[in-house]
Amino acid sequence: MNFKHDVTTLIKERKSTRTYNEEKLNDETKKELLVLLEELNKNTKLRVRFVFMDLDPGEEKQQLGTYGFISGASQYVAALLDKSETDARSLGYLFEELVLFATDLGVQTCWLGGTFDKEAFGENAGVKENEYMPLVTPVGFKKDKQRIFETTMRKTIGADKRKPWKSLFYDGDQDEALLEEKAGDYRTVLEMVRLGPSASNKQPWRILKKENAYHLFLERNKGYGVGEYDIQMNDMGIAMCHFEWTAKELGLNGTWKQTEPAPEWDDKEYVITWIPS
Repeated sequence: MNFKHDVTTLIKERKSTRTYNEEKLNDETKKELLVLLEELNKNTKLRVRFVFMDLDPGEEKQQLGTYGFISGASQYVAALLDKSETDARSLGYLFEELVLFATDLGVQTCWLGGTFDKEAFGENAGVKENEYMPLVTPVGFKKDKQRIFETTMRKTIGADKRKPWKSLFYDGDQDEALLEEKAGDYRTVLEMVRLGPSASNKQPWRILKKENAYHLFLERNKGYGVGEYDIQMNDMGIAMCHFEWTAKELGLNGTWKQTEPAPEWDDKEYVITWIPS
C-alpha cells in the first residue's frame, strides 16, 4: 500500500463524518478503492473479506438503517469476519489502513461498530453463514453543513478532544509521564497515536517506554468487554497502525514483538512491544 500524501497529514485530516452530500464516488476513485480491497483480501492472513456496497439512492434510509448516525451515504465498505477469527487487533490495523487510504483519495469515512443494522447490511454485503460483520464505514463526501444530531453527538462524546500526553504515555514506570519534549525521535509517532480514532473516543491505549522499547497496553473501559467482537482490542490495532506507518515515514525502523515475560502494569492488558532496530 502506498499513500500519495504524508501519513501524518492523513491522520490529522481524517475526521469521522456522519452527514454526507449523497454524491457517489467517481469511477476512478471507486476503482482505486476496489483495487485496495482486492489487495487486502489477497494478502491478509486474517479470515476476513472486505466488500464494497453500492446501494440505490434512498436504500440506506429505507432498508439498511444506521439508527440515525449516518445520513446521505449510499456507498459503504464492510469487513466480513469468519466467526472463528478472534484477532480484532489485526482487523483494526487493516481497517484503519483502509480509512487512511480513503482519506488519501479525498473521501470521508466513519468507523461503525454497533450503530448499524447488521442483518440488513449483511444481506446487502452477501455475508456467508460462517461470517459476521463487525465493522462498516460509509465512503463519500461530507455535506457542508452538519446536522444538529451530528453536532450534538460530537460534543457529547468529545469527538474533537484527545487525552493529554501525561494520561497516555509513560517513561520507565507507570508513575512517570513521558513528556513531549523528552520523546525524542518518537515524539511525532506518539502524537499520531494520540490523534487516533477509537470506540466512543475512549482512547484506551497506553504506552510505556522502557529503555528503547515501547510497550503497548490496553486500559479497558467499563461496558467494553470482549463480547462477539473485541472493539477495544480493535482500537489497539488502530494505535499500532498509526505508530508503525508514522515511524516508517520518519525512517524509524523497528518491529512489533511479544516480549517474554510480558511486562505488567496494574490492571492494564499487555498487547505488544515496538522494538527499534
